[in-house]
Amino acid sequence: MPRRTATMLASTLMLIALLCAGVLIPVPYAEMSPGPTVNTLGDHDGEPVLQITGHKTYKTDGNLNMTTVRVTSADFRMNLVEAVYGWLDHDTKIVPHDTLYPNGTTEEQSSQQNAEEFSQSQESAKVSALKELGIPVKSWVIVSTVIKDSPAEGRLHAGDVIKAVDGTAVKQPSDVAKFVTKHKPGQRVVFTVIPAKEQAAAEKAHKTATTTQDVALTTKKSDDSGPARAIVGISAGTDHTFPFTIDIKLADVGGPSAGLMFALGIYDKLTPGDLTGGKFVAGTGTIDDSGTVGPIGGVEMKTVGAREKGAQYFLTPADNCAAAAKDTPSGLTLVKVKNISDAISSLKDIRSGNTTALPKCTTKG
Repeated sequence: MPRRTATMLASTLMLIALLCAGVLIPVPYAEMSPGPTVNTLGDHDGEPVLQITGHKTYKTDGNLNMTTVRVTSADFRMNLVEAVYGWLDHDTKIVPHDTLYPNGTTEEQSSQQNAEEFSQSQESAKVSALKELGIPVKSWVIVSTVIKDSPAEGRLHAGDVIKAVDGTAVKQPSDVAKFVTKHKPGQRVVFTVIPAKEQAAAEKAHKTATTTQDVALTTKKSDDSGPARAIVGISAGTDHTFPFTIDIKLADVGGPSAGLMFALGIYDKLTPGDLTGGKFVAGTGTIDDSGTVGPIGGVEMKTVGAREKGAQYFLTPADNCAAAAKDTPSGLTLVKVKNISDAISSLKDIRSGNTTALPKCTTKG
């Protein structure tokens, strides 16, 4: 066989071997790409995203689009060829698998966590929008989750209203851990609660639940990565009663990052006129009950998805501004927001055309 032919054959076989290796060898990475965007003022799958009954609503115009990121599942094992292709594609981002699924998180666990965060973001969006409008919302601290095989299992239940710990009134979720950790592991702590069933029955009858019971628990030593402390094995959260019904109809979405846009959509529907002046505004950001906007992951993918959909302005959490500004899609203006009041003020400037007043994102924040 001629030397040149042998060399070409060997090179071809080597290339085939490398390609096969690239396809077969898994690498510890995952992919993020722009996901769907949904107008919170519009319809999705044939029904309004925001449905409000029991209170006057107003006609809205324009777009207040929530944005999403599409990610590979926890079970997906990327190969080297897919990773290289993703690195070369401007509109995708390759990240370490553990960034999206830390500590061996399964697909089921991830889906459950995303669903819980999405549900909580909806509640906080409602609370923050109504507070911004001066509409009172009743709130109380509840048992959010109970950890299996903990001192609280079978004694406290999700939905129980926590009125006091050791006789000291509980006013916010963080109070619970503060009061419990005053004890040493093995010591007794007493929770005063309204059982979840009693609370649910009272709410259904539009009454205030008053029947409480004391539950004594023996604390144990924490076994997580944090500092050693006394625990009982619960997490505390907040529940609310709203003066009218607000339903958010959006399936197949998870995580907390739609909170800001839901809050703005609710605010717009409950106020005369419209916030956008017909402009196409998209955005992202978590939101808490007080209206504070928090950072999210994958902001670069969300700006791409928003611009592809037609967005002119993108409401960006202040802590995400620097990352988003490094590669802003052409024709998209990034607007920095720290809270719902900031966002509403910026939307008024967008509506009036006073764009020079907008707090714009820069690579420095």
